[in-house]
Amino acid sequence: MTTTAASSSHHLSPAFPGRAPWGTASKLRAWQQGAMEKYIQEQPRDFLAVATPGAGKTTFALTLASWLLHHHVVQQVTVVAPTEHLKKQWAEAAARIGIRLDPEYSAGPLSKDYHGVAVTYAGVGVRPMLHRNRSEQRKTLVILDEIHHAGDSKSWGEACLEAFEPATRRLALTGTPFRSDTNPIPFVTYEEGNDGIRRSAADYTYGYGNALADHVVRPVIFLSYSGNMRWRTKAGDEIAARLGEPMTKDAISQAWRTALDPRGEWMPSVLRAADQRLTEVRKSIPDAGALVIASDQDSARAYAKLIREITGTKATLVLSDDAGASNRIDEFSNNTDRWMVAVRMVSEGVDVPRLAVGVYATTISTPLFFAQAVGRFVRSRRRGETASVFLPTVPDLLGFANEMERERDHVLDKPKKDGGEEDPYAESEKEMEEANREQDEDTGEQDMLPFEALESDAVFDRVMYNGAEFGMQAHPGSEEEQDYLGIPGLLEPEQVQLLLQKRQAKQIAHSKKKPDTEADLLELPAERRPVVSHKELMELRRQLNTMVGAYVHQSGKPHGVIHTELRRVCGGPPSAEATAGQLRQRIAKVQEWATRMK
Repeated sequence: MTTTAASSSHHLSPAFPGRAPWGTASKLRAWQQGAMEKYIQEQPRDFLAVATPGAGKTTFALTLASWLLHHHVVQQVTVVAPTEHLKKQWAEAAARIGIRLDPEYSAGPLSKDYHGVAVTYAGVGVRPMLHRNRSEQRKTLVILDEIHHAGDSKSWGEACLEAFEPATRRLALTGTPFRSDTNPIPFVTYEEGNDGIRRSAADYTYGYGNALADHVVRPVIFLSYSGNMRWRTKAGDEIAARLGEPMTKDAISQAWRTALDPRGEWMPSVLRAADQRLTEVRKSIPDAGALVIASDQDSARAYAKLIREITGTKATLVLSDDAGASNRIDEFSNNTDRWMVAVRMVSEGVDVPRLAVGVYATTISTPLFFAQAVGRFVRSRRRGETASVFLPTVPDLLGFANEMERERDHVLDKPKKDGGEEDPYAESEKEMEEANREQDEDTGEQDMLPFEALESDAVFDRVMYNGAEFGMQAHPGSEEEQDYLGIPGLLEPEQVQLLLQKRQAKQIAHSKKKPDTEADLLELPAERRPVVSHKELMELRRQLNTMVGAYVHQSGKPHGVIHTELRRVCGGPPSAEATAGQLRQRIAKVQEWATRMK
């Protein structure tokens, strides 16, 4: 199969070819079929498949494993997974198609009843030579699930390299953007681009955009909440700020943590809204469930208590990746309870297809973690299901939400800094460690941080869908907020867009009828209220001043006259106080003037 054929296979029906290839599944999706054909034609030793969460990586991998076993290319299978829970899920999925994997294997000869083992990266890290010996003794297929975990620590990467270097075939899988650091990942090919930077090269890619078009995943509606935050610094200063307003990185971090404090009003308001959204979704998806992704155990317990107070029913609490937690996830997956609260990366091991509503209640701000978290809600079971994820109005998160369809590769080389600008790849490696940490024990870090949350409130801010933003600010419980929370749970992607446009038009019309004295919130459409950081706002001001400076030479008018004219035409305060939207409007206007003069 040619590369063109492989990439064009996305556009076939998701059920294509509608038969049971190699007797392993009732049908393969188009991308799974395309990836299989590409693999069988090329027969590579190493193969990297990148497919969006919920697209069916497990089915593809096990179908391929079945083919390789059936054709005696390999004699046994080793699956390496990030968590204990996922390891068991792999064994269960394999058993359904007749491949028996031992998820409890630790050492010694494997029973003849099994075709192989399912282990964790941590397990390989402890005993790499055990797995190397197994790979040398019999022809082995190694499936490396969420391969980015092999770069979690140097020892894990080295252990995987040592253990599986002799393997006959290696299949690497990932569903999310690769790591922000530059640790090479074992068995991944890197190709140098025209810019001299090496990036990971996937053998087959099936992104969220393709999966959405094929109705393989659900469209995600992001509902963002702003609000007033007040906190005390280590120096004893009390600071007040509003989520979504331009702030320094430290202030954004402290305002964000204030919002997530269960003792404030922001979290109860957002949980109440998310529960209302869940009620609406359950009208068309009766077993739909909701998940809160928390930062730590204390917060998780407090959120579970809030959910009990708000809904009158108990939430399933998943605090760590032990056997008990795995059982609780399975129970929640198979019942019709409304809410689950999980800590940190437990979210990556939560494979619960009925999850349709999420609350992102953690301060982890890496694209990898965000994509993994959102991946818990996108698995489609029938056409028309939608997912809803509630977020704080934080620049990084809104940026990730608006880039859901962007495909990323792992960048091995950091670009050289130009003109003293910040390295865009220098995301906190400590944050990545936090995001990928498997244990969820209390570290005591929160107690040491120089910060104390005092109070918070919540304001409905905007809805993001398919890269566009909708809505004006509204108070929790208001008719305007209810309009967005009441969006039906079964909609085609294009219907979501249309409905959001109608909701916003209704909100704008209602706002215009009110006297200006009643406008206690910022009553502008979301697209005219861009959420930017303090640094981005400074850059917009610099850009405006540069444009005005250029126009001074072109028109002969003084700076002050041009700035005054821009304010008169576009409205708003002096540029030092103007919002990002107002600055962008003035930049566009001065560009228009300059073009006319040419």
